[in-house]
Amino acid sequence: MKISYNWIKQFLKIDLHHDEVAEILTDLGLEVEGISVYESVKGGLAGVVVGEVMACDQHPNADRLKLTHVDLGEVQVPIVCGAPNVAKGQKVAVATVGTSLYDASGKAFEIKKSKIRGELSQGMICAEDELGLGDAHEGIMVLDPDLKNGTPCNQVFDIETDRVFEIGLTPNRADAMSHMGVARDLRASCLLNEIPNEWNLPEISSFH
Repeated sequence: MKISYNWIKQFLKIDLHHDEVAEILTDLGLEVEGISVYESVKGGLAGVVVGEVMACDQHPNADRLKLTHVDLGEVQVPIVCGAPNVAKGQKVAVATVGTSLYDASGKAFEIKKSKIRGELSQGMICAEDELGLGDAHEGIMVLDPDLKNGTPCNQVFDIETDRVFEIGLTPNRADAMSHMGVARDLRASCLLNEIPNEWNLPEISSFH
């Protein structure tokens, strides 16, 4: 049986590490056989931040490239960009050096400090498809101008990261065959405060 930790948090005020929750569940007789990671965007946009293009000039050695300087909040970095729509004053999504992004097949590639046509580039200004947020690749993403420089992009976009418990449920624990049942056991064990939820039985006519 698969149990989402995010769903459990809809029933309980709980901030325990998922490994600790797994130990508690196992001690309660709900043996956790494994924990998997679910990400609506692979990598969770770790290392991707909001930047502001402070300067955008023609690359001296390439007609189709621009040499930009981007403010990441605490530091400004040079980034060589080939997007046709990049311009001074834009707020953009920047994958910083050391960040891993993923292609359509799920293969990772790391953003590295490099020289492109003789000019230093420390990061990548990203398009939607490069972040896994869409299919557009005609140009870079232009973000809300009110966003603060350096803000992690996983706080800007509606993405989800979850831990999913694989529970080996025994026949005598039918009471725990749901997220509510597992949450009830956790609450009883940890004396946690339940998040109020209103449950309404549907009218019989709604089944017709």
